[in-house]
Amino acid sequence: AEYMGHFLFTQYILQPTSIMASKSKAKKKVERASSNVFAMFDQKQIQEFKEAFGVIDVDKDQVISEADVAAMWASLGKNVSSSDVSAMVKEAQGPINFTMFLTLFGERLSGTDPEDSIRNAFKLLDEEGSGRLPEDKLRRLLTSMGDRFNNDEVEEMFKGAESCLYEDGLDYETFVKIIKNGEDLDEGA
Repeated sequence: AEYMGHFLFTQYILQPTSIMASKSKAKKKVERASSNVFAMFDQKQIQEFKEAFGVIDVDKDQVISEADVAAMWASLGKNVSSSDVSAMVKEAQGPINFTMFLTLFGERLSGTDPEDSIRNAFKLLDEEGSGRLPEDKLRRLLTSMGDRFNNDEVEEMFKGAESCLYEDGLDYETFVKIIKNGEDLDEGA
């Protein structure tokens, strides 16, 4: 549960974005989103979110506060400025109780095609537009930017990408399909 809490926290909640809305408009959005947020997830997912919420809610007061966010980052070994912590908490248009926590996830997860998101991330790195990324460049980026991979994780990723790794680089279109659908791409064709 602790790992799940850290993962959910870092991947979906702690990515500051600026949300500009009037208080009345924001309140209506929250009411609308929270009224059906439980229908967006199955019972197992809700239970996992509940466990993650419990891990993030360090002071166990049923509300994720700035102090909870700062403590979570500290437990991950990260020093985050108070202005960044404040911006993260302000993504919610009110106190982050469990329903708001689910609402934040629902907003982040709905309306996006994960396959397109992954493909677009690779396209951003493909300056030539060739559909391939040189292995050395990808290794360098994976170990030096964002959520840095260690060497073992990079090796594991490339091991899973052997069928779409060529002399001129990784065919990321095929790799994305493997990530989303598994290795047996030809069976469905």
